Amino acid sequence: MRFRKSAIFILAAVTTLVCPTQAFAGYGHGGSTNSDPNTNTSGKSDGKGNISATAGVVYDLSKNGSGASTGAVTPTTTWTPPACYYAPKYSPDALEAYLTPIWEADSTGYEWDATQRDRYVNGKPYKDFNKDKAGKGYWWDSYVTKGREGDPGALDCTKPIFWVDTGDNPPADVPQAVTPEILAQLAYNEIRVPSTKVTLAPANKTKVNLPTWAWLDGAEFKPVSVTASVPVLGISATTTAKPYSLKIDPGTSDAVTYPASGVCEFKDGSIGEAYAKGKAGETPPCGVKYLHSSGTGSYPLKATITWKISWTGTGSPGGNLDDGVFGATQDVIVQEIQSVNR
Repeated sequence: MRFRKSAIFILAAVTTLVCPTQAFAGYGHGGSTNSDPNTNTSGKSDGKGNISATAGVVYDLSKNGSGASTGAVTPTTTWTPPACYYAPKYSPDALEAYLTPIWEADSTGYEWDATQRDRYVNGKPYKDFNKDKAGKGYWWDSYVTKGREGDPGALDCTKPIFWVDTGDNPPADVPQAVTPEILAQLAYNEIRVPSTKVTLAPANKTKVNLPTWAWLDGAEFKPVSVTASVPVLGISATTTAKPYSLKIDPGTSDAVTYPASGVCEFKDGSIGEAYAKGKAGETPPCGVKYLHSSGTGSYPLKATITWKISWTGTGSPGGNLDDGVFGATQDVIVQEIQSVNR
């Protein structure tokens, strides 16, 4: 499928330009391993081959979870987003401005510098940084996904900087070249969801053999989404996480959960049911009953939400990504029921 430049994306903010003379680490293979800039931005070419804003992946986080209590979801399998990928990074002039100071510094050795000059200047295979194609394509280079800098997989993208004409697909031997599906996976890495601290009744202390109701405020648990795009290619993908279920781990084997599986499903936008006066003798739809006191301490009740995650993208209906989970632990004090002997 050929990339089309027809999509228009409204992103949250415009940020600073990518400076081509910035020192990047890892240029031993002829490319850099610049970490993915997690910014809300837009970008385009000025028609002369100069990229007016970042040419890599940019994110719209306006519909993501926010606040100090939010966190990233963890896939329920061993799947992870790509540690590195390739995307447009330089115009012809920008590549020249990036590489020339490296060659002139003599820090990489004469032989390597000469090989690089042959590749990008002397026509083997590119001539004069492809300046005759300014405005007709971009130099692609490797990026490392934010948070994956120390991952061994970040070293997998070793292909030297390469040129792709506007409208053409990147070379077939570059499996990590950015696509809507890869964008969806990168957006997954940016998803943030709210804390899973549940409301309990009784609130701070409960009693042995007393059913404790648990619920989550449905207003706080709405779907969240992140859109990742490459503006200069006109491609994007939106990854959406929807709350699906809550699993309660009482923090001790001396407890009974409601339901017995400990998994409470979302219903009508919320999980569980808020306790109301007069329901003390009822079985909660979501909750726990402790069979033994916590003594002088407390039990670490852990509440974990499973989020169903899916994506849609440019020219693709998308599909499902791995479920993600995010949990939090809260202390529950359980006391013995006091009886009065007369």
